[in-house]
Order: sequence, then structure tokens, then C-alpha cells
Amino acid sequence: MQPRLTLVTLGVEDMPRARRFYEALGFQASSASQESVTFFAAGGVVLGLYGRQSLADDAHVMNSKSVFSGITLAHNVGSESEVDTVLAEAVNAGAQLLKPGQKVFWGGYSGYFADPDGHLWEVAYNPMAPLNEAGHITLPPPA
Repeated sequence: MQPRLTLVTLGVEDMPRARRFYEALGFQASSASQESVTFFAAGGVVLGLYGRQSLADDAHVMNSKSVFSGITLAHNVGSESEVDTVLAEAVNAGAQLLKPGQKVFWGGYSGYFADPDGHLWEVAYNPMAPLNEAGHITLPPPA
């Protein structure tokens, strides 16, 4: 695994409120954003906002503050096979596999693992947000 943090996703209770908050801080929503998800460029990392329940469902965990913090970290890769490889590397290093790599509703391929302290990582291939030479997600510009 090439050490890299590409995306931090915050599970939010109220998407319009959360989006307004981050825009008030100066973040500009990418045109890749939709009603159910918002993406902000954040200096080489992407900040994502997604419904808390939907994020818990996607990671196959209970939406309980004692089980799920509402935050996931993401490691994006260039292919579906790389997702499976990185998940296997994480498990071999001591992670717990929460969701094996699989095609997902948004058109990509992803899986989840929990690190030894329970922090959730998504490993994802997103054909709509390619990685640049530095390994950063390339988002469309603000609308």
C-alpha cells in the first residue's frame, strides 16, 4: 500500500446545513456534488459530506455513536483489483475487514476495513474522479 490519504468523509445529519457551514468557511463545492453528497477540494485531500445513516450503511456498521464515529478515511486507487489488494494488505497488517471490495451504487468499487483502534477506512476506485500523478483525486472545478 502506498501511504496516502485522499478523502475524509463526514457523516452528517443535515446535508444542507452542513454544506452551508463548510461553504461559509470558504470551501467551494465541486460540480461533482449532488443532493446526497458534497465534495470540497481541501489542499490535495477531498472533504466529503454524506448522510450519516447512509455512510454507516455503506460501511456495514450500526449508526450508533458508540460504534460509529461518523467519519471515514479513504484511500483511493486506480483500479478495482487495487482495491482488493489494499484490503488484503490491511487485513494482513491487522485490520478487520468490514466490507469486501464490491461494485457500489455510485459507479465505482470499494470496500472498508477498521484499523486496530476501530477507525474506518474505505478503499475505493472511482472512475469519475481519477488520481493525478501525485495520487490526489482530481475533482471537477466548482460549478
